[in-house]
Order: sequence, then C-alpha cells, then structure tokens
Amino acid sequence: MAKQMTIRGVPEDVAGKLLRLSKRRGRSVNTTVLEILRQAVGSDARRERLARYATWTPDDLAQVEEAVAAQRVIDESLWR
Repeated sequence: MAKQMTIRGVPEDVAGKLLRLSKRRGRSVNTTVLEILRQAVGSDARRERLARYATWTPDDLAQVEEAVAAQRVIDESLWR
C-alpha cells in the first residue's frame, strides 16, 4: 500500500521550480515529486536491475528447458 506523506517547510523557490517543472512535463506536482524521490533513492535503478534478472526471454526459457531435458534422460544400463 502506498504511503502518504506531508512535507512541510518547502521554500518558495523550490515550490515554484516544482510547479514549473510539472507544467513543462505535463504532469501533476505529486507525480513530479514522486519521480524525483524515486531517482534520489535509486528505486528505479534497482527495479530495472531486478526486472533484467527476473525476466526470461523465449530464448532463455528454451535454453533452460533444453538443459533440464538433458538431465531427465534415464540411463537404462544403470537400472539393470
């Protein structure tokens, strides 16, 4: 669940810059501030790294299935 926060004491110049930046981007101030915070704490970079490791392409899946299939071959001579 998303956390709600209130930020007090935002200097006028910072507030003005956030408003102008939001208008240039065509986004709300809230969305702009969230983007800035994500960049500042590095959560976007972490999420991208995780996605890179947690996402298989069809080729990746085929390679894994091929490797696993090779291990499932039963050598009948071992069972006699």
